[in-house]
Amino acid sequence: MGEIGGNDYNHALLAGKSIDDVKTYVPFVVEAIISAINELVELGAKTILVPGNLPIGCSATYLTLYNSFDSIEYDNLTGCLIKFNKFAEYHNKHLLTKLKQLRELHPYPNIIYADYYNAAMQFFCSPEKYGFKNGALKACCGGGGTFNYNAAILCANPTSTICSKPDTYANWDGLHLTEAAYKVISKSLLQGPYTVPQFNSFFPSLMLNEGDGLSSFL
Repeated sequence: MGEIGGNDYNHALLAGKSIDDVKTYVPFVVEAIISAINELVELGAKTILVPGNLPIGCSATYLTLYNSFDSIEYDNLTGCLIKFNKFAEYHNKHLLTKLKQLRELHPYPNIIYADYYNAAMQFFCSPEKYGFKNGALKACCGGGGTFNYNAAILCANPTSTICSKPDTYANWDGLHLTEAAYKVISKSLLQGPYTVPQFNSFFPSLMLNEGDGLSSFL
């Protein structure tokens, strides 16, 4: 199940809608996810991986557009914007509750929650540990500024700049992550503790090669 809701929230928040306003979208977004899962179950799906939302408060886009001189707005460890990460957590909590109810209704298919949020927070908390020598917040491709994000000069604009070593960055273009970051997330989901129930409890023999990722398995 793709990251349903990401664009719904991003378009609204980046257009200036308040978090309280966008919170009212969450039940509708989650219901759309649950409805899609029900359809897949009826079609005979055996295993469904349902991702939560990423910590959007760590994206270069939000960090640039909602830049604040008030240090209380930021997480001391990661430098991410607290209120936007709390919003992502709000969505994820709502989704988890509904998935638990869904498992009770459909006990036989494997309905697995993919904790993108905490899988990603690993490298936002300790970027160098995962090889992100240029940090986890600054975009590799963008239009300059503190986080190399400029709404007027987006990645792929002829005047934008691209870093020479994308694998040393976690953030690609402001909203999307780099392949190296997604690799950390995919391994954490398939082989680690960042799914509910744990993915490897269903597929204990699953091993990823060095170049593999979640998309190559699916």
